[in-house]
Amino acid sequence: MESFYSNGKLLLTGEYVVLDGAKALAVPTKYGQFLDVKATDSKSILWKSTGEKGSIWFEDTFTISEGTIISALQNNPISERLIQILETAKHLNPEFLNSGYDIESRLTFPKDWGLGSSSTLLNNIADWAKIDPYQLLDKTFGGSGYDMACAKHNTAITYQLINEKRHIQPIHFNPVFKDNLYFVYLNQKQNSRDGIASYRKTSKTNTLALSEISEITEQIIICKELSDFNSLIIQHESIISKLINQPTVKSRLFPDFNGELKSLGAWGGDFILASSSENPTAYFKAKGFHTILRYQDLIL
Repeated sequence: MESFYSNGKLLLTGEYVVLDGAKALAVPTKYGQFLDVKATDSKSILWKSTGEKGSIWFEDTFTISEGTIISALQNNPISERLIQILETAKHLNPEFLNSGYDIESRLTFPKDWGLGSSSTLLNNIADWAKIDPYQLLDKTFGGSGYDMACAKHNTAITYQLINEKRHIQPIHFNPVFKDNLYFVYLNQKQNSRDGIASYRKTSKTNTLALSEISEITEQIIICKELSDFNSLIIQHESIISKLINQPTVKSRLFPDFNGELKSLGAWGGDFILASSSENPTAYFKAKGFHTILRYQDLIL
């Protein structure tokens, strides 16, 4: 039995514009995904995906025939995506998948949370196949790759694409005001691939915006006061709002919130960051949002 593990992720700054070269701040989470692999004498791959409570949410049997992987399920999008990933991995390493396997992929967080169910799976499969995870990403899901970096790092990182090369810098990020930071789940998962596609359609590269977001990232890393952090959040939200032509999450859903809010990742779903001098749990629960996590309970 081989077992692999990858961290989940959150992008604190640089959503969307990280694709065009802005410096982003990303953090790994205490939640992630395991991949348990047991080689068998069969010519089949028995695949099982379980959630954080151990319940099976996906199951399939794949057969391997002359390099082609065939699903027992018909027209199942999850099966088709898995086949794409596994066949791409085998193309990158022809020695991969040379027997049958019993496989269990185990999430430690609800898969709708948007903490990286896809990126953690990709990174685990890349580790299993002994291939470059970024090559696997580029040939399957696409995206900036910051989530793959978080899968491998146990500290915060800055992440930047310069001339199509990834620049990843592990950093110490432990804000003194972290007791005032909370993550609120918006009760709906946002498809990051759809978000990227929408950004590409509606936004043109804005060199000034890239520079401004990169500077905000640098300032947030060294920020010592909650009031300064809040000001930086306001600036960041304003810049991205204009770029993607969408209202900020505070103006759209929480205009009366006593504090500041920031979208994380593709706007419109998943988690948002709440900065508040008082515990905002009661406020969000009254609005119908019941998943509120303290910074130290979510971030690695």
